[in-house]
Amino acid sequence: MKMLINAPDSVVADALRGMAAAHPELIVDVENRMVVRRDGPVGGKVGLVSGGGSGHEPLHGGFVGAGMLDAACPGEVFTSPVPDQMVRAATAVDSGAGVLFVVKNYTGDVLNFQMAAELAEDEGVRVATVVVNDDVAVTDSLHTAGRRGTGATLFVEKIAGAAAAEGAPLERVAELARQVVESSRSFGVALSSCTTPAKGGPMFELPAGELELGVGIHGEPGRERRPMMTAGEIADYAVDAVLADLRSRQPVLLLVNGMGGTPLLELYGFCAEVHRVLGERGVPVARTLVGNYVTSLDMAGCSVTLCRADEELLRLWDAPVRTPALRWGC
Repeated sequence: MKMLINAPDSVVADALRGMAAAHPELIVDVENRMVVRRDGPVGGKVGLVSGGGSGHEPLHGGFVGAGMLDAACPGEVFTSPVPDQMVRAATAVDSGAGVLFVVKNYTGDVLNFQMAAELAEDEGVRVATVVVNDDVAVTDSLHTAGRRGTGATLFVEKIAGAAAAEGAPLERVAELARQVVESSRSFGVALSSCTTPAKGGPMFELPAGELELGVGIHGEPGRERRPMMTAGEIADYAVDAVLADLRSRQPVLLLVNGMGGTPLLELYGFCAEVHRVLGERGVPVARTLVGNYVTSLDMAGCSVTLCRADEELLRLWDAPVRTPALRWGC
């Protein structure tokens, strides 16, 4: 496999150096693997910290900035960051109002963030933790107990980030983040495998003419494999899988997310089909976001995330945000 890299063991460091060059509004600590807002900590504001294995860009470093995260901790590719990274990030962004950890439900992430929360509190930082577990494809997977954390992470980071920017206390920011988790469900589909730099080839075999329904963002297997389907057929299957678990007909936030290797031409066409299915099922769409936000390296495929949205969540979603990967209202 041809890849635009120098060497597999320098991929994350090289990417962080590039991020530093492209985004002077961020402090990118390559050695300690940390991305922080240059204008932080903001006095009186709850700090938001997230992180996880690299390979899901722009998640999480691309969401550091005003109205969203205050810091992100990238691990090696598909590997959890370590507690020391998270403690450094928490102390760097704490203004005295406390810090919220946003954690995707993968065993390594959960354990390491839990340890980091204890260590940070030993240093005088108040920490609350929210675990995102929105993937309805499987109950347990290769890397989780319970549902996997996927696209809803973006909704949590944006809405909690907006609440923190307004000066909400830690308890309220955490409460809103948990509301988003409880109100969100996702389902992913793979048209191809992803390729890790270390392996240099596909992580799993997906025969020509087949697709994986319910794939995880690390290439974990889903519900089943089927012969290739049309965009409309995939939308029917994915939306029905989400609605069967979400059980809602109230307005929703919709994320049509690319896995990294699917062009926008296809994602927008798929978005039209998702809107069709939601209309047929009587679910109003309040807001739509389309693009590559929670990816799996070069995997071709997509995911659908729905979040039940009341007026407050919509207001916080619409609030200004200014990050490398998400910005409006600024």
